[in-house]
Amino acid sequence: MRALESGRRSVTRSGTADSWTPDLKRWGKPHYLAIADALADDIRTGHLLPGTRLPTQRALAETLDLNFTTVSRGYVEAHRRGLIEGRVGRGTFVVDPAEGTRPGDAPRSRRSGPVDFTMNLPPEPDLPEVQARMRSSFADLSGDLADLLRYQGFGGTEADKEAALRWLGGRGIVTARERLLICPGAHSALSSILAQVARAGDTICAERITYPGIRTLAAHRGLRLIGLPMDRHGIDPDAFAAACTRDTPKAIYLNPLLQNPTTATLSRGRREAVVATARRYAVTIIEDDAYARICPTPPPSFAELAPEITYYVAGVAKCLGAGLRLAFLVAPSARSALPLGDALRAATVMASPISTALTTRWIMDGTADAIVAFVRAESAARQSLAAALLPAETYVADPHAFHVWINLPIGWTRSAFASQGRSAGLGVVGSDAFCVAGTPPESVRLCLGGPSTRQQIAHGLEMLAHALEGSPALASTYI
Repeated sequence: MRALESGRRSVTRSGTADSWTPDLKRWGKPHYLAIADALADDIRTGHLLPGTRLPTQRALAETLDLNFTTVSRGYVEAHRRGLIEGRVGRGTFVVDPAEGTRPGDAPRSRRSGPVDFTMNLPPEPDLPEVQARMRSSFADLSGDLADLLRYQGFGGTEADKEAALRWLGGRGIVTARERLLICPGAHSALSSILAQVARAGDTICAERITYPGIRTLAAHRGLRLIGLPMDRHGIDPDAFAAACTRDTPKAIYLNPLLQNPTTATLSRGRREAVVATARRYAVTIIEDDAYARICPTPPPSFAELAPEITYYVAGVAKCLGAGLRLAFLVAPSARSALPLGDALRAATVMASPISTALTTRWIMDGTADAIVAFVRAESAARQSLAAALLPAETYVADPHAFHVWINLPIGWTRSAFASQGRSAGLGVVGSDAFCVAGTPPESVRLCLGGPSTRQQIAHGLEMLAHALEGSPALASTYI
């Protein structure tokens, strides 16, 4: 390899180091670690100054006669050590670990190291005015701290329900307070709903590719879960009608808006067809509207179209933050809400008073709307990055979602691609986690939210895009 045989390093003290050519042989380590060590050494000795722009990964890979992924791993390792940072549209720059960000520089990463694309979290607000409002709310709660550390009545106070009704109203849902329950997260709400509508051995329908939590809950309760065929626009209503005739399901579970993991949104026409079938066969609808407030112009919810047969669950984790384990549950009637409340109380005692009080405050003072506005804007920006960097034919997405669904090119398997991502410090989730029936497709979910910055997201997407454009055999060489 020409660069390894030279025994020299081309370095610079100017603002660019596009010809930086490290001697990797002298380090006696895997090449990706040698790249990071060479960067650290050149920064320590002053050959690379803070603010110096480094060669692109592709250019350095060509210069060193290495695989792109090896160089990418080297840059990831250097980023983890705090030596470099990526700036979208500008390149990769040397950072002075002893100094903060200088005036005019892009913001430093909130978390160093590789990107975790596995956890489906909303982007975390970094606007100073939004962060100030969030911190102020926490401080205000301290005045009620003693009360918030006590047991509370189940289902929320009148003030909490007023906030919940306002939140639901933003989705177009108007309901009586007697039908409303405040629960410690969507997962507990779904568990209690399943306990009310089905018994062990009963059948529940769901999307063939669906939220993993419903698979776990159905298995724990001994329920038979049937996966319905689906396309880019959600489940096939005719397949649901056929399942009702053949399998007599007790309920159908749907995550019909920006679906996790495929990002599919069920159209109004398909929703109306599902409602007609559910009414005809007396099937309960369980609507998991996790992204209720993220999409600015959603189709009407099942809770609007068929309130008398729909259990509606709106968790706030995907809209405000995963640490807020809180969900608003609307039962089909006040009568059905009573045993559901009893089951939830027996299983969970109560929703966290601190989480409930904080969410109530955020909804009533407008902080929740500010967070949602940020999540919408940031998700759109990250989807634009995905559209610019990922091969268009490999993935499906929605401009309002903060995850994408990648259908792998021929030659890739989901396990091989996930392993490739892990080896480069990038986590993805294979389709096995989401598949209800049949052989899982060769697909993976990629999440764009959480604490990672746009720069980190862009760097990770570039690495995955390179893998998608090549073959597994080429991508598997690291040293």
